[in-house]
Amino acid sequence: MNRIALGLEYDGSCFHGWQKQEKVSSIQQTLEIALSKVATIPITTICAGRTDAGVHANGQVVHFDTKTIRDERAWVWGTNTLLPKALRVLWARSVDRDFNARRCATSRRYRYVIYNHPLRPSLLRQYVAWYYRKLDAQRMLAAAQHWLGEHDFSSFRASECQSHSPIRLVHSIQVVRIGEQIVLDFVANAFLHHMVRNMVGVLIKIGNGLKSPEWAKEVLIARDRRAADITASPTGLYLVEVQYPSRFNLPKPSLGPWFLKTSEESLLL
Repeated sequence: MNRIALGLEYDGSCFHGWQKQEKVSSIQQTLEIALSKVATIPITTICAGRTDAGVHANGQVVHFDTKTIRDERAWVWGTNTLLPKALRVLWARSVDRDFNARRCATSRRYRYVIYNHPLRPSLLRQYVAWYYRKLDAQRMLAAAQHWLGEHDFSSFRASECQSHSPIRLVHSIQVVRIGEQIVLDFVANAFLHHMVRNMVGVLIKIGNGLKSPEWAKEVLIARDRRAADITASPTGLYLVEVQYPSRFNLPKPSLGPWFLKTSEESLLL
């Protein structure tokens, strides 16, 4: 039995999230149908992190087991010929049997992009979130520092979250303004369901001056979802990188589309 790891990029606005569901199109089901045709036997995939409907990725990682022998080029090019334009395999690697896309990940990086302008965008309407009032990126950054480290993030956890524990270790949160965009970068060992989007909801309220930066700490300490604000739109959220131990020798993800990049690429250091 061979274990294959894949890197994926997808436009989440075209799917009802990662996980297979009845009667709707999911990323997992679409990918597995294509892989099964290339392998000529059924394929089941495991991903690094499930993404919701509307959430995008340019750094998703999955793995699957198969008896079928194909070279890495065939897994990439062959599968892509069977996929819709909104989903692409970026790379394929044969990995050891102890590799697991979810359990072996040491950290995940999500990036959230807000178009901060009085007028709603047209061309990027499916790829950025929109907020019309002026946001102060420095206030948002100061507030986010209260969440660094290991904490109980129950206040940012969706009611349908299936994780056994609300404890997560947040390594870094960066917030920068680039013209009319606010770009937020979150790195943690793992994230709870809706955790990033709920954090962004809190930071927006702080960025527009309705709440002080210290409110971020109050929300965290409350350990109650009702203490936080609204859940931010999924359209601005991207899974941009999953980190693994170097021994697996997996490719580094690209930065993705231009609107995910910072002027100095400082968020990827």
